Amino acid sequence: MNLIIRYMKVRAKRIAACMTIKTLGTLSELMIPYILEHIIDDVVPTGNLQRVILWGIAMAAVAMVSRLFNVSANRIAAYTGQDCIRRLRHDLFRRTINLSGRQFDRFGLPSLTSRMTSDSYNVQDFMVSSQSIGVRAPMMLAGGIIVTMTMDPVLAGILCVMVPVLGVAVFVITRYGIPLYTKVQASVDQVVRILRENITGVRVVKALTKENYERERFHRANEQLTGDDIRASITMATPGPMMQMALNIGLTLVVVVGAYRVNSGEIQPGVILAFLTYFNMILQGVMALNRVFMMASKAVASANRIDQVLQTPEDQAVLPTEGHTMETGAHIVFDHVNFSYHKTGEQCLTDISLSLGRGESLGIIGATGSGKTTFVNLLMRFYDCDRGAVYINGRDVRTYDKDVLRAMFGVAFQNDTIFNDTLLENISFGRGLGETQVRQAAVCANIADYIETLPEKYEYWADIKGANLSGGQKQRILIARAVAARPDILVLDDSSSALDYKTDASLRRAIRTDYGDSTLIMIAQRVSSVRNLDHILVLDDGRMIGYGTHEELLRACPVYQDIYQSQMGDIA
Repeated sequence: MNLIIRYMKVRAKRIAACMTIKTLGTLSELMIPYILEHIIDDVVPTGNLQRVILWGIAMAAVAMVSRLFNVSANRIAAYTGQDCIRRLRHDLFRRTINLSGRQFDRFGLPSLTSRMTSDSYNVQDFMVSSQSIGVRAPMMLAGGIIVTMTMDPVLAGILCVMVPVLGVAVFVITRYGIPLYTKVQASVDQVVRILRENITGVRVVKALTKENYERERFHRANEQLTGDDIRASITMATPGPMMQMALNIGLTLVVVVGAYRVNSGEIQPGVILAFLTYFNMILQGVMALNRVFMMASKAVASANRIDQVLQTPEDQAVLPTEGHTMETGAHIVFDHVNFSYHKTGEQCLTDISLSLGRGESLGIIGATGSGKTTFVNLLMRFYDCDRGAVYINGRDVRTYDKDVLRAMFGVAFQNDTIFNDTLLENISFGRGLGETQVRQAAVCANIADYIETLPEKYEYWADIKGANLSGGQKQRILIARAVAARPDILVLDDSSSALDYKTDASLRRAIRTDYGDSTLIMIAQRVSSVRNLDHILVLDDGRMIGYGTHEELLRACPVYQDIYQSQMGDIA
C-alpha cells in the first residue's frame, strides 16, 4: 500500500479535489430520499399543487447536481489514476532495464513482464476506484445510517446492528486476500513464461511436432492459474452474499417494524418509503465496499510485487578510480578473471588473463557453453566478475559510469532484436546518426545493395523481430547497427552464422578496412571467421586452453587443431 500512497501523493491536490466533488455529489444523492419523504408526508397532504411542483423541481435539481458532481469526480479519478500509473510504469520500466544481469536472472523475464502488465493494471484499477467508489461507498453507508437515525431511531437501530457484523466479516476475509492474489500473480508469471517460450519458439515446436506436448504444458499452467484465481475469487466473494442476505433480512425487519409503527401513528408513511430507499443506498454502499476491498487485495499484492523491483538495490556501484587502475598501454585487459552466474555454482570462466592493444582484433572460439558470451558480458559489465578485474584504457570497468562505458561499444549479439521500425531507425537506433553514417555502415555490412532494391529504401518498415527479412539480412542490419557509430570496441557475437562464406569474408575485410581503429572482438564457430585476426582465444569449459595467432594455435593447441580439421580438412 505504501507504493500506491507514494505515487498518489504526487497528485494530492487533484485527488483532494476529486474526493471533495465526489463528497458533494454523494451528499446531494443522500438528500433525494429525504426530500421525497418531506413531499409525501408534509407537502402532498396540504393539497397545494404549486408546492408539490416546486418541491418536485427541487428534487430533480438535486438529482441533476448529484449526477453532475459524480460524473465530474469520476472523470478526474480516471485521469489521475492514469497519470499515476503512467509514472509508475515509467519508473518500473526504467528500473527493469537498469537491473544488473544477476538481478534480471533472479526475477526472470516472464515475471517482469507480468509485473509491468497485469500487476500495474490491478494497481491502476484500485487507484481509480479508491477516488470514486472508495468515497461514495462509505458515505452511502455512514450517511444513510445518520440520516435514518434523524428520521426514526428505532428503524435505524436495525441497520446499526447489521452493519458492524458485516464489517467484521469483510475485514477478516480480506486479510486472506493478499496472499491468495500474490499466488495468483505467481501463476500468471508461469503462464506468461510458457506462452513466451512457445511464441518465440513456434518453429521449433512445429518442426519437432511437439504441439500436443506444449499444449499439455500450457494446460497444466493454465489450470493452476485458474484454480488459484477461483480460490482467491471465492474467498473474496464470500462477504457479498452474506451482506446481501443480512441486509435483506434487515430490509424485511424495517418493513415489518415500520408498518407496525405507521399503524400505531408513531411515524408517517413517507418515512417507510425513505427508509427503503436509504436501505437500498446502504446496500449499494456495502456491496461497493466489498468490491473495493477485493480490488485493494489485488492491488496490494500487485503493488508489493512491483515494489520488489523498484526497491531492488543497485548492486553494481561505480567504484572510485583510485586503486582500480592499471599502468598499461593496452586497450583491454582481463586480469585473472573468475566468474560464476550463481557465485557459489560452477565457474563459467576461470583465471582468464589477456590484453589487447587499441585497434587489435581478438577471435574467441570454443564449444557451446565454453564461456564465449560470458567473456563479453563481463567486458560490458552486464555482470561483475567474482575475482580479478577487467580493464579498459587502464581503468577497471567498474569505475566507469555505465552510460559512458557502454557508449564505447558497438555490439551485434547472436540473438539480437530487429525492432518494428524503419531500417534507418533500426541502424541508427536513436543515436542521432546522420544518413551518411547509416549508409556507410550498411555498405560495410554488405546490406546496402539489398536496401536500395526496396521501394521505400531506408524507410522500409521491418516487421516485429524482422519477420519480413531473411536470417542473413537481419544479421547484416545488426552488424550495420553495431558499426554505425564508429565504436571504440566492436563486439560481434556469432553475428555472421547465417552468412555464406563469401559474404562473411567480404564483411570482415570491410570492417577491418573502414573501422580499423576499433578494437574488434569476434565470437565465432567458424575457424575461417577468426583465422586472420591478431589473436585467437580458445575456451573450453570456461578455461583458457589456447591463445595466440592462427599459426601458433595450429602448432600448440590440440583443441584448435581438432576444430580446424573438422571444418577445413587435414592440417597442411
